[in-house]
Amino acid sequence: MSNAPDALRGLLLYVADLLMPQECFVCGSHADGQAVCDACRGELPFHAAAACPVCAEPTADGLTCGRCLRHPPAFDATRAVFDYAFPVEAMLHALKYGHRLALSDFFAGELVRLAADLRLQADLVLPMPLHPQRLAERGFNQAVEIARPLARASGLPMELASVRRIRNTVAQAGLDREMRLRNTRGAFVCKVPLDGLRIAVVDDVMTTGATLDELARVLKQRGAAWVGNFVIARTPVPD
Repeated sequence: MSNAPDALRGLLLYVADLLMPQECFVCGSHADGQAVCDACRGELPFHAAAACPVCAEPTADGLTCGRCLRHPPAFDATRAVFDYAFPVEAMLHALKYGHRLALSDFFAGELVRLAADLRLQADLVLPMPLHPQRLAERGFNQAVEIARPLARASGLPMELASVRRIRNTVAQAGLDREMRLRNTRGAFVCKVPLDGLRIAVVDDVMTTGATLDELARVLKQRGAAWVGNFVIARTPVPD
């Protein structure tokens, strides 16, 4: 019951966001009910098509990057819609902390376009789990809001209960590779078998990739055959 006020507040803000006249988040002009007008959408920092198929780091030839060859992650593939740059970073911040939930529909639509062939690749969609403390603070999980339309468009089931986040990890920024791995270790638990399943993990931002790597490791331990990341934005890969 302690989470009820936060959930109610999130619901009220969501309804208000839907009912207010829709203006473009970027330029403020009328956007015909969309979160971003067509002109501004064309100027957004879409992620490079030539990128490592494993971690989505931009590469000149689109082949697997040296980092993934040296230290193969537990996940098998990554696709990103945008670079984590202005104004996408401001849009994601407004979604997560300003309850601008109309932006989740915009991001979901872009992800649906990026992953139009998802049904051929995956068996189920898994939004990145949010720790209960953060869920109580925020009132919603942005990954769920983005993943739901993707699952619906692809005709795939969405898993919400079988994988839980049990450690509220600190921010990865500023940590070296070893510390990132240590920070996320033991963050997730999965209680059901996933034998042979291909899982599409949906998240808003991929920064170091350590959190997605740990989640994929847990999923593979439970028998998953393939884990692919589908993210809204990819930050420059840290050293």
